[in-house]
Amino acid sequence: MGRRRGLGAAGGGEPPLRLLFAGTPDVAVPSLELLMASAHEVVAVLTRPDARSGRGRRASRSPVAERADAAGVPVLQPRSPREPEFLERLTELAVDSAPVVAYGALVPQAALDLTRHGWVNLHFSLLPAWRGAAPVQHAVMAGDEVTGASTFLLEAGLDTGPVYGAVTEPIGPRDTAGDLLGRLSISGARLLVATLDGIAAGTLEPRPQPTEGVSLAPRLEPTDARVDWSLPAHVVDRRVRGVTPAPGAWTTWRGDRLRLGPVEPLPSSLGLVPGELSVGPTGVLVGTGRGAVRLGEVQPAGKRLLPAPDWSRGARPAPGERLGDDGP
Repeated sequence: MGRRRGLGAAGGGEPPLRLLFAGTPDVAVPSLELLMASAHEVVAVLTRPDARSGRGRRASRSPVAERADAAGVPVLQPRSPREPEFLERLTELAVDSAPVVAYGALVPQAALDLTRHGWVNLHFSLLPAWRGAAPVQHAVMAGDEVTGASTFLLEAGLDTGPVYGAVTEPIGPRDTAGDLLGRLSISGARLLVATLDGIAAGTLEPRPQPTEGVSLAPRLEPTDARVDWSLPAHVVDRRVRGVTPAPGAWTTWRGDRLRLGPVEPLPSSLGLVPGELSVGPTGVLVGTGRGAVRLGEVQPAGKRLLPAPDWSRGARPAPGERLGDDGP
């Protein structure tokens, strides 16, 4: 469990806030759950429009929309929060604040101005570190030992607003981005509720972010998740864990993509050149720029995820054959 800093006591007699909750993916659901269970009133939810996926191109609701539907909370799904119809609806709702967790679209100034206490964003880093769409992934990939979550007052800049509070979370040596984000979604939800409690009580004011220590965490695309076997083993390990489960680490094998689960770094290269495979009693090893890694689970194109030794029995790599030698 993380350690919270920067928040004072909220007090017990504050009036509840009328809230518009903005969020879309699974990671936002714990915050919505805690806010609906709090003294505050979630009068509506703002989420991204239904996405069409699968062979039948069926429309699927976001996890936040599904939870709001189950609770009977009205759901707003404008194509953009700039739409006049949405701004009119936001005016009618007369909300005090709009907590935001991974909503997925930029909120215009016109919408920011329509709440009494502003839009309060829960961001999964210790700001000003890792501003952007993929803070947890970048923290793992960079080898950070500690990260956290911050609540801040949303403004026009990219995660630049003044901070209300933060909670810290250690990054374990085998944590994937998914593991870490799961823990932060829980501790961050508690932080968000405490922040809104403090705002309601008038005991909490945001403080400007430091000008030093700024780093950026842009969205990761599948091309960013391709493994570079020329990197040292410990860097390969961090990069694979940082893109697990999404967008998912991958390499190539005999012209097709091969998806990779987390790997285990080994100090010795065992004489393997970068990308070279070795199959033996200790597992499936791959050479890197320095050291080697042991593969965990792999997923060939069009097939299920399976342990690397099982894959190797079917693939039968020849001596000296390498991963990543050819294009996808």
